[in-house]
Amino acid sequence: MENDRSVWLNGDLIPWENATVPLLSHGFSRGSAIFEVFGTHVGPEGLVAFRLDRHLERLMRSVRLLEMELAYSEEEIIRAVIDTAKANKMGRGLFKLLAYWGEEAIINLVLDAKLDVAIFAIPESDDLSLDQIKPISACISKWRKLHPETVPVGAKACAHYLNGYLVRKDANLRGFDVGLTRGTDGFMAEGSIESFFMVKDGVLKTPPLGRILSSITRMSILEAASMEGIPASAEPLSPDDLYSADEIFTCHTGIKVSPVARFEDRTLEAPGPVSKQLIELMNRIINFEDDRFKDWFTRLD
Repeated sequence: MENDRSVWLNGDLIPWENATVPLLSHGFSRGSAIFEVFGTHVGPEGLVAFRLDRHLERLMRSVRLLEMELAYSEEEIIRAVIDTAKANKMGRGLFKLLAYWGEEAIINLVLDAKLDVAIFAIPESDDLSLDQIKPISACISKWRKLHPETVPVGAKACAHYLNGYLVRKDANLRGFDVGLTRGTDGFMAEGSIESFFMVKDGVLKTPPLGRILSSITRMSILEAASMEGIPASAEPLSPDDLYSADEIFTCHTGIKVSPVARFEDRTLEAPGPVSKQLIELMNRIINFEDDRFKDWFTRLD
């Protein structure tokens, strides 16, 4: 896949295989990189990005939370995304934006340099499984979510995903697809790369912000549910709440709603009535069949 693809790196489009950093770079050896991932879709008027504005807002928030500085403005990044899309003849797929310190840092922990930026266009493939909705299994992980007083969990930082790796590994070893974390306060938080929702008596519920990443997909589902008349709330949820839930589903950039058919030792309807309604709604949105959400897409031309 990568042989004929181009990467935007610090203002230049270069071959994919040339987009590298030194092993002792701060971003690699210190884990200080931040990133964003968003989807692209082919609409009636050409290629569009799903909620690009919100993703860039979060990227800039990550920069602020980690007291970093980008080498490029938001407008320059948008132009770079468009150039990368054209260079790669992009269709349905994902974009990954990485901001990092590429310079070597053998001793220094704090650098004054501005962050480098790399932009990758990743086309749809069987490995990505984009939009392929199927029932999954989930459990509560033995690992806790990072405490917000140790690191700013609202930043989308690469280093945070070591926590996510352990959560997913724990779940897989126990025979589940995904693991859901609790915070150190005992309340439910999120998964490795996914947010989660539960339904009880027709009400959609999800953990509040503060101890979790501000997921763009989570936000979109809450906004879409409100417009559809589905009652929803962001509130603290305990493990016991999940054990008594009527429905559970996860969400992330690649798959907007993944219904949970097995939670720990419970079997659930997957999808249940509310999950099914949201699956159909999100499918209409990404297929440009609902004009109420047309401003969620940014043209890449």
